[in-house]
Amino acid sequence: MCGTDLHIYKWDEWAAGRFKAPMTFGHEFCGEVVACGDEVDNVQVGDYVTAETHVICHTCYQCRTGQGHVCENVSILGIDRPGIFADYAVIPGENAWKTDRRFPPEIATLQEPFGNAVHTALTGRITAKSVLVTGCGPLGLFCVALSKFAGASEVTQLRRELAKKVGATAVFDPLKDDVAAEVRRLTHGEGVDVLLETAGAPTAIETGFKCLKYAGRASLIGLPSKPFPFDFTDQIIFKGATVIGISGREMFETWYSTRALLDGGLDLSPIITHKLPLEEFEKAFDLIGSGQCGKIVFKVAPPEAGGVR
Repeated sequence: MCGTDLHIYKWDEWAAGRFKAPMTFGHEFCGEVVACGDEVDNVQVGDYVTAETHVICHTCYQCRTGQGHVCENVSILGIDRPGIFADYAVIPGENAWKTDRRFPPEIATLQEPFGNAVHTALTGRITAKSVLVTGCGPLGLFCVALSKFAGASEVTQLRRELAKKVGATAVFDPLKDDVAAEVRRLTHGEGVDVLLETAGAPTAIETGFKCLKYAGRASLIGLPSKPFPFDFTDQIIFKGATVIGISGREMFETWYSTRALLDGGLDLSPIITHKLPLEEFEKAFDLIGSGQCGKIVFKVAPPEAGGVR
């Protein structure tokens, strides 16, 4: 499950303006190839795969200049085309990413969202830098695991505990703590070098920029549910901040980086808190909506195996 799935399930302003219902959604998965088209030559039946979920046009300016991840005609699996909360899913062969079977399905399926975190965190230097992660849902937790220093701003106690578990140096409760003051205290009054904003909540974004030092870098991947006012003058222009919008993963550079990190032993398993059959989707959406979970993974069985399990 992904936070984007929750936007669609709740049918907020963003989802209503983007998603063309009725259509199956969901986009993070792994599975076995059961059939291939005649022109598919990079995978074969029986391969264990996940997928790049951005289906690109190959003809726009961005695609032709190596920036397919921001293709102006992109079609995203589970958002613009039928997704994977189903027994079977259809994807272009070129989007398939073969995966080592030593990674169990619950880890293999995390490669797509973990790739978002890799792109978010590593789009600029973080080595020997102070990093603030705002929003410690699963994406934020992935960012924490990638960062040398992270002050994670998160409301729910469970997610604050998970942030510590995966490597946060300091964790704050924005409902109780003066996060900006605490971050300044930890950074010699300077603020953080890097902001990784994963929540999309206006208060988290505003707090994150207040914590960002002058000439710092902010990578934004959280999706606000609707537009909101923001002080560009003080927090970006006068601060000389570099602001980068993150849309998925760089194709396919980020995938190779993601694979290298997993091959190198980066453990994502503490972030998975629930494994549920797909038929318990209502419980799963209640959990993700309340924030009382880390990553939730569904298991889907093919019809010949008895349906959902």
